[in-house]
Amino acid sequence: MFEALEALSPDPILGLMAAYREDPRENKIDLGVGVYRDEAGNTPIMKSVSAAEQRRFEAETTKAYIGPPGTPEFNVVARQLMFGPAHAVLQDKRVAGVQTPGGCGALRVGAELIKRARPETTVWVSNPTWANHVPLLGNAGLAIREYAYYDKTTRSLDADGMLAALGEVPRGDIVLLHGCCHNPSGVDLKTEHWHAVAELANRQGFTPFIDLAYQGLGDGLEEDAEGVRIMADACPELIVASSYSKNFGLYRERVGALQIVSPDTRQTGIVQSQLGSVVRGIYSMPPAHGAAIVEIIRNDEALNAAWVEELTGMRERINGLRDLLARRLGERTGQDFGFIREQRGMFSFLGISAEQVAQLRDEYAIYMVDSSRINVAGVNGANIDHFVDSMGRVLGA
Repeated sequence: MFEALEALSPDPILGLMAAYREDPRENKIDLGVGVYRDEAGNTPIMKSVSAAEQRRFEAETTKAYIGPPGTPEFNVVARQLMFGPAHAVLQDKRVAGVQTPGGCGALRVGAELIKRARPETTVWVSNPTWANHVPLLGNAGLAIREYAYYDKTTRSLDADGMLAALGEVPRGDIVLLHGCCHNPSGVDLKTEHWHAVAELANRQGFTPFIDLAYQGLGDGLEEDAEGVRIMADACPELIVASSYSKNFGLYRERVGALQIVSPDTRQTGIVQSQLGSVVRGIYSMPPAHGAAIVEIIRNDEALNAAWVEELTGMRERINGLRDLLARRLGERTGQDFGFIREQRGMFSFLGISAEQVAQLRDEYAIYMVDSSRINVAGVNGANIDHFVDSMGRVLGA
């Protein structure tokens, strides 16, 4: 059966994780894996999550299935978090949705639904985009193309290139957008860009598909949802995949959601039925525990306030590290790293070559992917001197 298969190369991130674990050097730094780390280098369970779990354990009376869409309460929480509780699409009942196994599950369910609706659809992704976007969407059988996004020279958004490319997207195609904290570049769309993309979506007839994986880790819970809300205001159809791995720290619980805005309630009902069918044919039912934690926190005033405070602390730490890195790297190398300060979320490109990335790993035990994308949250008070000095040496300063 399987004798014709050939071994595949390991995923770059997974391979990096393994190499880092096996490195015996005491001064090693992991800037590759995309999880939040605190000042001690740990990815702790949030206190609000621990409190919600205790309530869950005490109140849970069954382990019965929750059904393909997940619980209605979770889907309400997910919609209100991304759109805001008073948004017109919610008041008009034009949103269908399902709870999914993480943001990855949401992206794949979305791809399978798109394939059912229009098999010839092409999905346009930013250049660059998160590496797993391509297999998650493409392995469903959808064609993938890229649009301009990141300008390597200015280390900022190529707004003109992006808008020009999206102005050529054919009617019926899908454009994948990062809701905030772009992975891997950290370069986000500003308000005027979101409005421009919405105008193009309506003019060209493409459907926006927003991946909202980091809400609350950029500028704030409300601010980071601005793009979703602008699109929902302007476009008759919108797809939003969301993840709660990062902002609730529920990485291993696999909590996500897929929410789809339709032009009217009739189509919403059809989409909801099709979503249930897609889910039933892939994994049948979503896991319950992590989503229940999100439900409990968001529906309890005290727990929600505690969660927001913790999330704010995480965001402020990341943004503070950005400011510190920009200043320290600039002082040590004599080069301008101010772009790190202007970006948002956990990731940034350092703008160094693959050879320099390899030198950092081999000579200084500093691990990052070949593109020079770093997880800013991997920096802390104990390792920043080693990192900054190593960068200076590699850059010849």
